[in-house]
Amino acid sequence: MLLTVSGPAGSGKSTTAAGLAEALDLEHISGGDIFRELAAERGYSPVEFNELAEEDERIDHDLDRRLYEIARDRDGVVLESRLAGWLAPDADFRLWLDAPIAVRAARIADREEKSLDRAREETLRRERSERKRYADYYDIPIDDLSIYDLVVNTARWTAPDVLAILTTAIERYDPAVDEGRYTIDGLDLDSLDL
Repeated sequence: MLLTVSGPAGSGKSTTAAGLAEALDLEHISGGDIFRELAAERGYSPVEFNELAEEDERIDHDLDRRLYEIARDRDGVVLESRLAGWLAPDADFRLWLDAPIAVRAARIADREEKSLDRAREETLRRERSERKRYADYYDIPIDDLSIYDLVVNTARWTAPDVLAILTTAIERYDPAVDEGRYTIDGLDLDSLDL
């Protein structure tokens, strides 16, 4: 099984993806963790590294190629990143998590021990940067949620409840009655000259 978990910063991707991996006995791979490691190795904050990526497309291409190859070559994985749904055209389930910006900023402020105003401003800057890069590099409209099997507003339930909702949906899935599964026209990084 290959699951993708996508959504904006502070939506609960990491918590949910880790919980799904544990509940379903799958490996959890986080694009955000890899991106933050790359930023730290080069002495940048994630926001600064996002903006640097606007000028140096190799940053995104390197990360996206790693995630794409995992999606293409491996099974038994929960792949978590903003683009995971687009990088895994044959995923068994593509999940999008979201929450209002006020909720996401508060979560980030708490997690990163910074002011709410700073968390909100950095989050909005980061999202503008990512939206621009995904459109420029891959012609991906990141706000197009039509490729996702389930879209959940994580502000409506607790983290354990979101996990229970998604785990139940996946466990109750019956391929014999599935009329909606399809391969998306996602990214084919093998065909791009990166």
